[in-house]
Amino acid sequence: MINFRDLSYLKTGNSKQQAAFHVLTKHDVLEKLAEFDPILVGTIPINIDIEDSDLDIVCYWQNKSAFIERIKHLFEKENRFSIREIVIDNKESVVANFFIEAFEIEIFGQNTPTELQNGYRHMLIEDQILRSRDENFRLAIIKLKESGIKTEPAFGTLLGLKGNVYQELLDYKI
Repeated sequence: MINFRDLSYLKTGNSKQQAAFHVLTKHDVLEKLAEFDPILVGTIPINIDIEDSDLDIVCYWQNKSAFIERIKHLFEKENRFSIREIVIDNKESVVANFFIEAFEIEIFGQNTPTELQNGYRHMLIEDQILRSRDENFRLAIIKLKESGIKTEPAFGTLLGLKGNVYQELLDYKI
């Protein structure tokens, strides 16, 4: 299993993973966020990204206001910077978006340790599912995503999950 906390796995990945590694390390993105226990999650780490996939980074904050101020201080000068507060699954969340070079970066923060956040948990489960299936399954996920279906619903479709696919994936047993 990949250690997703160590970005070095991206160095030997596909061209987009290598480009992501270059941007994240050149601009010290995770190092700047170190106090918030950042983890790169989403589709790029597990090789099911599509052309406009962004770099999703989950963070753990204990003081929302301090997190927002730190994110603004670090990244508000980046291209198309925005930050907003939202509630997801009854949890206060902060989402910042901006571009560095060719990548859109999304920083997602909650007052939940990063390894317990659903974005990280979904990625681990999706990675296990992909490793247990053949290449055609991975390509089918990508095709569904290219047709406009989000990642978790794409997995739900191919796995025949019913109901809330986000929760069903968290409970999925391989």
